[in-house]
Amino acid sequence: MDFQSRITRLPTAFDPERGDDALSELPSLTGDLGKLIHGTAGCSPYLKSLIGKEKDWLPGAFDAPEAALEILFEDLKEVAPDKLADALRQGKRRVALLTALADIAGVWQLEQVTGALTDYADLASDLALKAAIANEIRRKKLPGQTEDDVATAGGMVSIAMGKMGAHELNYSSDIDLICLFDETRFDPDDFHDARASFVRATRKMAAMLNDLTGEGYVFRTDLRLRPDPSVTPVCMAMEAAERYYESLGRTWERAAYIKARPSAGDLDAGARFLKTLTPFVWRKHLDFAAIQDAHDMRLRIREHKGLGGEIALEGHNMKLGRGGIREIEFFTQTRQLIAGGRDPYLRDNRTVPALGKLAEKGWVPEDVADTLARHYRAHREVEHRIQMINDAQTHNLPKSEDGLQRIACLMGQDLNALRAEITGRLTEVHELTEGFFAPDAAKAETDHAFDEEIINRWQTYPALRSERAVAIFKRLKPDLLQRLNKTAHPDQALVALDGFLAGLPAGVQLFSLFEANPQLVDLLVDIVGTAPALARHLSRNSSVFDAVIGGSFFTPWPDADGLQQELSAILAREGDDYERKLDASRRWAKEWHFRVGVHHLRGLISAAEAGAHYADIAEASLAALWPEVVAKFAEKHGPPPGRGAAVLGMGSLGAGRLNANSDLDLIVIYDAAGVDYSEGRRPLASRAYYARLTQAMVTAMTAPMAQGRLYEVDMRLRPSGTQGPVATSLASFMDYQKTQAWTWEHLALTRARPVAGDVAVKDDIETFRRDLLAEPGDEAKIRTDVQEMRDRIAAAKPPSGIWDAKIGKGRLQDIELLSQTGALLAGSPKRSVVDGLRDGVAIDWFDAADCAVLEQAYALFWQVQVVSKLLNEQDLSESVIGVGGAAFLLRETGMERLDDLEQALTRQGAQAAAIIDAALTRAPGKGA
Repeated sequence: MDFQSRITRLPTAFDPERGDDALSELPSLTGDLGKLIHGTAGCSPYLKSLIGKEKDWLPGAFDAPEAALEILFEDLKEVAPDKLADALRQGKRRVALLTALADIAGVWQLEQVTGALTDYADLASDLALKAAIANEIRRKKLPGQTEDDVATAGGMVSIAMGKMGAHELNYSSDIDLICLFDETRFDPDDFHDARASFVRATRKMAAMLNDLTGEGYVFRTDLRLRPDPSVTPVCMAMEAAERYYESLGRTWERAAYIKARPSAGDLDAGARFLKTLTPFVWRKHLDFAAIQDAHDMRLRIREHKGLGGEIALEGHNMKLGRGGIREIEFFTQTRQLIAGGRDPYLRDNRTVPALGKLAEKGWVPEDVADTLARHYRAHREVEHRIQMINDAQTHNLPKSEDGLQRIACLMGQDLNALRAEITGRLTEVHELTEGFFAPDAAKAETDHAFDEEIINRWQTYPALRSERAVAIFKRLKPDLLQRLNKTAHPDQALVALDGFLAGLPAGVQLFSLFEANPQLVDLLVDIVGTAPALARHLSRNSSVFDAVIGGSFFTPWPDADGLQQELSAILAREGDDYERKLDASRRWAKEWHFRVGVHHLRGLISAAEAGAHYADIAEASLAALWPEVVAKFAEKHGPPPGRGAAVLGMGSLGAGRLNANSDLDLIVIYDAAGVDYSEGRRPLASRAYYARLTQAMVTAMTAPMAQGRLYEVDMRLRPSGTQGPVATSLASFMDYQKTQAWTWEHLALTRARPVAGDVAVKDDIETFRRDLLAEPGDEAKIRTDVQEMRDRIAAAKPPSGIWDAKIGKGRLQDIELLSQTGALLAGSPKRSVVDGLRDGVAIDWFDAADCAVLEQAYALFWQVQVVSKLLNEQDLSESVIGVGGAAFLLRETGMERLDDLEQALTRQGAQAAAIIDAALTRAPGKGA
């Protein structure tokens, strides 16, 4: 049946002119189809853009919409791997457009809309995964697997979680995947190679889906629902995941697996894995404790997101707010957890069908199930209209009258009627679900909303085995829980505190210390409640308080040389055990990172000092680990041929300023000095030797081990980028920089700094760098190239919002680009951003007043950037980072309110952007 004959409702254009523009591109569409295009494009800028891009395809799709999707899906299965990324993006545009129009026009019901989106997510992830696996097999990186194994992805499967697992993706959903592989398909000796191959394939799959290109993106892909994501690889062995859930799985993970299903790759292996989890998810007894667990979770979400107030339509979160989608989902899943262990019939991963089954079996009154199902569908439609406006991953209703009017127009409704309808639905959902979860809600909300199971097990810990320790802790506990409850992420803070308590061999001394020194309790709560990365370290290393108590935690900062000497001594104590050296380097770096983070969090150091300290740790890590990697490599292939090699730190590392989550931009440069081969048991040609040595160094830095990774490493700044060899000879590097390098590569050279390796080679590189930068360049070409580069950067990645300190005109990256340009035009060897800006004044490119504005803006944005990275948050709103995080941010920036900070960021960014715009239009010597 064609599309037009099934239309049951139509939107009205909020902006008729936009609707006219879209309709002019599709003159063949008349009647209700024309009205649909006009109204949709007049409400949604995003859908208008899709209509323009797919104007040739859309009319044919209207003839038979379901068949159009079937053809699209089948055609994608035949696309060559090198064309797949673009084809998937085109397919996503078409699926997004057709489902939106079918949803808006009432041609498809909610389940068909979410089903089409989910089916495409399944197909896209399956094709991307198998393309990545096929590449691994072709390169012979997946042991024992052949082209015949591509059909089952070599034993790898992605488990769809959340709405994707339930076949209920919303219009702008992330897809939540847990990637696993069947380790039984591999010999034990091949396990590590297989896991490394699957990890690479997972990342390539995620990049193919995630990356924003000129063709758009496919799906934002989230891999963080896997067990303990901070320390586990992105693709895990099924056996390891099973052990985790068996020993450490939590209630929220049980609830999450209600919706789980195999979605891509080896579906049979995925089904076997989920079957093994049945005892974990579905308890044999009637699990009424799940009600309290779910209620606690709801209260924590409200506290985290600031969603606990009365229902007000403007800005209301249709997912997490009172009476929203999540209330219905929790209500349903809780009853499934209670009874599903005994009755498999209730184990449905879809929300509305599950409500029906619960009513059928008497676990939910039929009228309640019907009402919640009706409101769930209505809520989801409103959620879709919100997301259709700009393809934004949001669940919040607009805050302005115009914004709400746009939603009403897209739904073809009167705004006042829509207000009353949504408010009524939200209120009824909240009243129904709240009554089931918390009949005595007032009492529940005055108590703490923590997991009692965790709190109750504290009494079994060694630290609380003496009566005296119990008595002291009993006095500390109410204040401690109250403070935890005020943090941004109370449940995470509680888990971190639990790990800390579990690791204490005794408690009397430390608890007495806390009681006598409340500032230590503040420190503990700050750490576990404000900075998740620091909290994770604390939960695994509770002995860190020994250093705090002993005072060594607050000794003066050693420089990079002092740190290197300390790490080198630690590595030497590990003897010949290379893996233990790598693990020791990670443990050492994490301890120093923890110290920097805590000092910054507590106001003992500034953002600028924190940046320098993080850079010192990275440089010391490279300098101490490089000789260990060389020695290990030389055991098989002999000493480095010629003079050896050096590691060149680029970008922020070269400039000596990193943040808590920085990766390292590196180039390895060697000088074989005419020696063709190494001398060892297995000699290698010099070029191959240094290439493989470089790969060994990267692996030493990035390999996930018991203590995690040391750093992520990026080597794309080397000559010819990813197309060039991973290690570059000194002669080739010098020739390339002189004769072939682009302007951006000379800009990068202004921040380059040798950080590890042979001293003589390091000195030669630095001498060459200084000499090259001192040579006069074509200033007009440099300015033109920089302007073009700036435009490309702006087009490729727009800022994510007001709190994005790095991306956007007048922000960190933009000011850094101007600074590098100033250094290059001045022929200066100095590396810091401030020095580069002052070089611009020295050559009369802009004046000292402009320089002061730029320095002030850069300092502010750097403060925000370092704080955001320490807190692991992109959004620095108080509802996200909590009271403690907000206080930290305001103290660091010297502001009184977050509103003031937002205004300062906007104002100073605009001022900096104007100065940069002006500078790039004039030559040095002609400053303002």
